[in-house]
Amino acid sequence: MNYFSSDFRLGILGGGQLGKMLLSDTRKFDIQTLVLDPSAEAPSRFGCSAFYQGSLLEYDTVYKFGKMVNVLTIEIENVNLEALEQLESEGLPVYPSPKTLRLIQNKGKQKDFYIQHHIPTSAHQRFVGLNALRQALANDTLDFPFVWKAATGGYDGNGVKICRSAFDLRELPDVECVAEAMVDFKNELAVIVARSVSGEIRTYPVVEMEFHPEANQVEYVICPARIEADIAQKAQEVALKVSEAFQHVGLLAVEMFQTQDDQILVNEVAPRPHNSGHYSIEASYTSQFENHLRAILNLPLGNTESKVAGIMVNLVGAEGHSGPVVYENIEKIMAIDGVTPHIYGKRETRPFRKMGHVTIVNANMAEARRVAEEVKNSIRVISGQGSVSSVQ
Repeated sequence: MNYFSSDFRLGILGGGQLGKMLLSDTRKFDIQTLVLDPSAEAPSRFGCSAFYQGSLLEYDTVYKFGKMVNVLTIEIENVNLEALEQLESEGLPVYPSPKTLRLIQNKGKQKDFYIQHHIPTSAHQRFVGLNALRQALANDTLDFPFVWKAATGGYDGNGVKICRSAFDLRELPDVECVAEAMVDFKNELAVIVARSVSGEIRTYPVVEMEFHPEANQVEYVICPARIEADIAQKAQEVALKVSEAFQHVGLLAVEMFQTQDDQILVNEVAPRPHNSGHYSIEASYTSQFENHLRAILNLPLGNTESKVAGIMVNLVGAEGHSGPVVYENIEKIMAIDGVTPHIYGKRETRPFRKMGHVTIVNANMAEARRVAEEVKNSIRVISGQGSVSSVQ
C-alpha cells in the first residue's frame, strides 16, 4: 500500500497531546489522518486532515469512524473494544489489537497476565469492590500497607493510592480494584519497545523516572538511566519478554521497579506512545512517535539510540490554579541552550493537569540535569487569575 501523499487514511482514536505529537510525523510523511475525540478543544484538532467529535466509548461512533480509515490506532486505551473487535473481524488492521487492549485495559487482568507468563511483578490480589477488599483485611488475607489501584479508568496518578491504614480507605470508590504489595525500590525505570506488523523489534534505552510524591506523576524522565550496565540490560530483557508475551504491534511502554536487591519487577504497561518517551523527539535518532507510525504501517523501524543525553520535565498545572492557562517565564527557559518546550494546546489549566513538557538535551548528563532543575524552578503553569504557585 502506498501510504505517502496518497488516498491512504490513518485513523487515530483520541485527540490529546499524544495524538498531537504523533501528527507531527504523519504530516512530515504526508499521511492523511482522521482523529476522533470527545472534546471540541482536543489538542489534535488542528494537526489532522479531518477531526470528528464523538465518544470513544460508544460502539456506533467508534465503528462508523473505523469504516472511514485504512488503518486504525489509538493514543488512549479507554476505547470501545467491541467496536474494534468488529472492525478487525471485517478486515481492518487495528493496532494495538483489541485482544491486547482487553488485557491491558484492566489492571487486574494485566497483573494476572504477568503471573501466567512468568514475568516478574509484585504480588497482588483482585477485588470486585471496596467491600470485598475490607473483608480481606478483616480476614487477615490482606495486610497494610498496599497499593490500591482502580482496575479500569486510572490515568496520570488518578485511580492509585498507597494505603497504610484503614484511614486511607475512607475516600476510595467502590469499584473493581487491585491491591498490590508495596515494593522497596531503588529506581523506577521504563523501556519503550517498538514492534512492527512483521515482528521487527527494537528497544529504546532504559530511562529513569522521578515522581512527584503527592500527585503520583512523573516529574522528570532521564535518559539514559543512571544505573549499572548489567541492570539496564536486565531491564531491556524483561521489556522484550513482555513485548513477546503481548505480541503487540506499535509501541509498548514497560514501567518497572529496580528493587533494593536489583531485581526488575514490571509495574504496568501502556500500548502506545508514552510520557517516558517524550525525550526522544529531541534526543533520539528516531522519536517514539515516528517509530509507532513505522511499526503500525510495517515500515522499517528507525534507530532508537540517543544522540545526546535527554531529560524531560513535565509541565503540570500549579496547585491553586484553575482557569485559562498562562505559561509564566517560558521566554526565560527558551533562552537556555538545549531547551525545547512542547505546549499541548489545552486552554484550561487545573492542579496537576498535564499541560506540556520541556526537553533538555546536552552532551553532559550532569549539566542536562542541572538545567532541568533550573527549568522546573523557572516555568510556572498558572491561570490568568489568582496567586502564582510553582509548577509541580
